[in-house]
Amino acid sequence: QFKNTRKGYYKNSVHLRLEKGDVVAVEGNPGHDIGVVSLTGRLVLLQMKKNGVKLDNPDLKRVYRKAKPNDLEKYKEAKAREHSTMLRARKIAEDLHLNMKIGDVEYQGDGNKAIFYYIADDRVDFRQLIKVLAEVFRVRIEMKQIGARQEAGRIGGIGPCGRQLCCSSWMSNFVSVATSAARFQDISLNPQKLAGQCAKLKCCLNFEVDAYVEGQKRLPSREIPLETQDGTFFHFKTDIFKRQITYSSSKEVAANLVTIDARRAFEVIALNKRGIKPDTLAVESEKEPVRKEFEDVVGQDSVTRFDKKNRQNQNNNRKKKKRPGTDAAVQNGEGGQNQAGNARGGNNPSAQDPGVRPNTNSGEKNFRPNNNRRFDNRRNSNSRRDNNRRSNENKPDKDASRQKPASDKNE
Repeated sequence: QFKNTRKGYYKNSVHLRLEKGDVVAVEGNPGHDIGVVSLTGRLVLLQMKKNGVKLDNPDLKRVYRKAKPNDLEKYKEAKAREHSTMLRARKIAEDLHLNMKIGDVEYQGDGNKAIFYYIADDRVDFRQLIKVLAEVFRVRIEMKQIGARQEAGRIGGIGPCGRQLCCSSWMSNFVSVATSAARFQDISLNPQKLAGQCAKLKCCLNFEVDAYVEGQKRLPSREIPLETQDGTFFHFKTDIFKRQITYSSSKEVAANLVTIDARRAFEVIALNKRGIKPDTLAVESEKEPVRKEFEDVVGQDSVTRFDKKNRQNQNNNRKKKKRPGTDAAVQNGEGGQNQAGNARGGNNPSAQDPGVRPNTNSGEKNFRPNNNRRFDNRRNSNSRRDNNRRSNENKPDKDASRQKPASDKNE
């Protein structure tokens, strides 16, 4: 690929390892030219077959080498002269009173040749122009005529869709665009919106027109009016994607517009053929329309309601968090209470027999559980202490067994 849309097929006769984006020096006429590789491999053969270019064509030029720094310097020097050359050539053509416009100038990579692209409505005799240009610029001159669409492609730009112009990126064949393409797609015939940067109708109008034509075949004809008891309705517009048709009671202007689907339109046409006129064009739907209610809730809730909720959640989470060993300590405390109660009750002989005095010299202390005890960081130590006390209480009391009851002495 060369400047803008100029492309060509070249044969890699020296078997260079080329990839997309490599800058190469190719055969020119005369000299050599500098271009960028845009396609390689089997894809090139497919494009050649599509465009009717044969591989054994003797006019097919060759790839010399990858571009060297010296080649790139000459290429940049030649490109820097293109704009000034175009302005000077326009002035010369105007002095020669030629009805033509020079749209672009492209220098060859080695700077020995220049291609002048011009636009003209009629045939132009530019033989004198070529002589003058060759004397002024000291290069070989080649003239190429292009159309308005090709000129926009060579200049390039961004379309209203936000993408690069199709004519400057991928389009190679330009087909005339008619206003009927806009009518089939129900687009308003506004010249400012339909025209592209070339001042012609946009090429993209032809891209989807076939789909609209096929869709229109599945809809009733636009020329058939619909007759009802309310009057005659004429076609106004069609939505092919929704398969809906809008009819107007007036043929010239939009009046009493009614939108129906294609099925209903075919039904009315069939009734009119039998001489029957329906009461109305549209059929009322049995479903009641859903009314969207709006309620203003601004100011009903506090702005800080989420902050308070988060604080409560944090406090609850702190309470729910338990340290390891807490459940065991609670269970051991309940068990100690039950065993201590048994020691004071049935297991203690002094508690069963009122005649036996309690042994105060055993060195044991009465354990009284505290239900309001707070389990803090010393829970593990308290649980071990309770276990020791229960083991001591379960041991037999030696002093109590030695002491005899008073009733035996009296006997």
